[in-house]
Amino acid sequence: MIVIVEIIIEYSNDNFRKLFNIKIINMKKLLIALMSIFLLVGTISAQDSPKKMLKKASKNLSKYYQNPAENEAKLTEALELVKAAFESDEAKANPDAWNTKGKIYNELANAEVKASLLNPEYLIKYPDAAQTAYQSFSKGLELGTKKGHKKDALKGLEETIGHLINSAITTYNVKDYASAFSGYNYTLELHDLLKANDAKSPIVDDAQRQEYMFYGAVAGYYGDMKTDATPLFIELADAGYDHALIYEALFSIKSEARPEEALKYLEMGRTKYPDDTGLLFAEINYYLKAGQLEILTDKLKIAIEKEPNNVTVRNTLGNVYDQLYQSEDKAGNTAKSIEYFDLAYDYYNQALAIDDKNFDATYSLGALYYNKAASYTDKINELSNDFSAAGTKKYDAMKAEMDSQFAKARPYFISAEQLNPADGNPLIALKEIYARANEFEKVAEYKAKIEALGK
Repeated sequence: MIVIVEIIIEYSNDNFRKLFNIKIINMKKLLIALMSIFLLVGTISAQDSPKKMLKKASKNLSKYYQNPAENEAKLTEALELVKAAFESDEAKANPDAWNTKGKIYNELANAEVKASLLNPEYLIKYPDAAQTAYQSFSKGLELGTKKGHKKDALKGLEETIGHLINSAITTYNVKDYASAFSGYNYTLELHDLLKANDAKSPIVDDAQRQEYMFYGAVAGYYGDMKTDATPLFIELADAGYDHALIYEALFSIKSEARPEEALKYLEMGRTKYPDDTGLLFAEINYYLKAGQLEILTDKLKIAIEKEPNNVTVRNTLGNVYDQLYQSEDKAGNTAKSIEYFDLAYDYYNQALAIDDKNFDATYSLGALYYNKAASYTDKINELSNDFSAAGTKKYDAMKAEMDSQFAKARPYFISAEQLNPADGNPLIALKEIYARANEFEKVAEYKAKIEALGK
């Protein structure tokens, strides 16, 4: 029986860790005392016309502007009025109605950001307020037939983009990546709309625009919207935006469907950022999956230099040398096989020197000896048919060597079992070792343990 050692490399992604805790952009105003603005106050008459409801909504909004701290209920009432008005086609065809709706949602977005700044545990009640304001003013701009309509809509949109930016940043920082992705995309769309209409945008240059595009792409990547995020990453790469994660993300996204294109981005990233750990590990995993073990050894040694206390990297290098040992042993290259065996043994022990309770390193040392013992099986079977004195002598010597290697494997598997009793692989190996040693009580014991695990 050959014990199969699965190579899995895990690492902490420094590229992704660096992307959190973005600062909120400065607010125009911050109320010192902020009361809840979301209590429903007042009633709406079913007999009011949409025009009358919109007029009431505008009056309530004006009163709110005069003293937000005392008139917070007026904003809620304005919201309910505009919702009711937009149940009619009359309001939907009116640019003033859309602009009024945009103003109300702008104030909702503004108030919620203030509330979250004053209280980090505040739960956002209108997460789409800024996006609704953007859509409303955009509709007002589209439908506007008078200069005043368009001027009102653009003025509202100039304010809305700040709310969109803050909403995107806030949702990104709490890892609501789907909302952050939408927020950043709407921000970029609105920036283009403002510039097309000679209006003001807080995004002053291409560098700032690319920064928002980058965080939007990362939000899409984290939020399982990789297909939507891909064009953003590609545009950033083409523009030469300076961040290694762009290439790591493109490599990851394209690895399955377009492996050659994925490798191109990985190579570009490694050339541009030779010291980046995330890209290095991505490259290591690529060559592991491809089975190109000879290339891996130098790359893993570089990884060890960069992360000297990373147990997984040392285990992985041990596994690479373990596989190289088995390959050379099968090919009959004795000197090379011994060299690789010793290197595998060394790196597994280096891992244990860092963490003496590491299951993978402990189990792998047992597997190293077990596989070496198992490699004698075919040779012993051949010698078993040679009944001459010389043949019997060779058979006995080789069987003794095989038994010796199984004996060396046993304590590592026992330790591995103690470290992780739920893993069945050490149990299976121990059952086989005890069977070869004719220790049948132990065989029965481990058979029962394996069955208890459902293996």
